[in-house]
Amino acid sequence: MTSVALIDDHESVRLGLEAACARAGSIDVRFSGSTVTEYLDWRSFANAGPADVIVLDLTLGDGTTVTENVRNLVRDGSSVIIHSVADRPAAVREALAAGAAGVVSKSSAIDDVIAAVHTVARGDLLNNVEWASAVEGDRAFADAQLSAREREVLRLYAAGLPLKVVADRLGVAYSTAKENITRVRMKYVDVGRPAPTKVDLLKRAMEDGILTEPRSEGLGGS
Repeated sequence: MTSVALIDDHESVRLGLEAACARAGSIDVRFSGSTVTEYLDWRSFANAGPADVIVLDLTLGDGTTVTENVRNLVRDGSSVIIHSVADRPAAVREALAAGAAGVVSKSSAIDDVIAAVHTVARGDLLNNVEWASAVEGDRAFADAQLSAREREVLRLYAAGLPLKVVADRLGVAYSTAKENITRVRMKYVDVGRPAPTKVDLLKRAMEDGILTEPRSEGLGGS
């Protein structure tokens, strides 16, 4: 059973999600409220553990920012899915940088929200189609500005291939492929999205639509 908290300042949205979770049968809604503070206060009062997954509205009416909300919830021990109309790419980028696991549009079918909860609860990566769409025109988010070669090296390397194999496949020297990966990492650092490990590079590649499906092999290296 996956434990979930719903945080949205629109009661009708919460009620709809609660009903969908009840129908799913495998999701236990532990909390439903309008602010992160309410949730954390409830946790303290009820002496309850953190929810496995929190479905969080991008913008709440209490004046808090998405960055502080996501960071507080992730620090508290939960995975966070942003449930948003996805019309504010800068705020979506902030949520990603703060540690949110993915985004699901409020225009998505309710079954898609339930599926996203299950995916994140398993510890799997969300294929963030809505997120990619939301940030497509956001120059700040796209500021990593990877070259065509860097994108190709990243795509193959993040998919699980050893760097030497990537170099051979692209017909370049190993040192060139290594330099490309180094530049990719530097560019992500420059835009506040560091990717120090191969798993981090996989996440960045999926977030930016460079890779659509994760591969399990070869992700232990750097």
